[in-house]
Amino acid sequence: MTRLEVIRAATVLPALRTPVRLRTADGLTLIGELALPEHQEIAGALVMLHPLPTHGGMMDSHIYRKAANRLPALADLAIFRFNTRGTESEQGKSEGDFTNGVDERFDVEAAIEFVAGELPDVSNIWVVGWSFGTDLALKHAREPRVKGLILLSPPLRTSQESDLEWWAKDGRRVIAIVPEFDDYLPPDQARVRFTKLTQLEMIEVANGKHLWIGEPSVQRIHNEIVKIVNPERYPLPTEYELT
Repeated sequence: MTRLEVIRAATVLPALRTPVRLRTADGLTLIGELALPEHQEIAGALVMLHPLPTHGGMMDSHIYRKAANRLPALADLAIFRFNTRGTESEQGKSEGDFTNGVDERFDVEAAIEFVAGELPDVSNIWVVGWSFGTDLALKHAREPRVKGLILLSPPLRTSQESDLEWWAKDGRRVIAIVPEFDDYLPPDQARVRFTKLTQLEMIEVANGKHLWIGEPSVQRIHNEIVKIVNPERYPLPTEYELT
């Protein structure tokens, strides 16, 4: 007998979850996790770059943790999240020291290489950055196997106009999801700052805030991601079958 249960903050749906020790080109070991659909064919993969670790960002930041808990089952997506150098979470601490996005280049490159190597049949690989992670994506996620970037609350803190120009020339999709009440780069300012990135698709979220706190915000972000990466599974259900 089955019954429907509402998806809540603590919901963890079935997936194949494997702890990962990621090795960078400069010799560090990073802590990560790969979550795969349990039975379905993989429709796409997300490499998730977390918010600023000096302000509490990590692979277990709630949008990413809940993505790993839900999206393999609900959207047939593989989720790879990891702690950049020097970052600690419940999963463990990655080696090395925070360098404000400079040497983190090796971390981003290792993560993309790992996902592409583990999932050779999946060509639909997207990099998702959140806050600090959006700068990492714009500066370092240029690997040809990446299909595009999804930027959550981009502050453009360390990204330069040259980075935006690089993506404009490259032509791959770049989608920015910008909350109305962002603390660092609200929509009006974002439109100006992103001028050089001519193909940018900006999604403005009314009443949204930088940290996307609360289940309605989480579900909105997850739905926007799924609409981009695997639109056949959009919109996401708000209930699941419990057997």
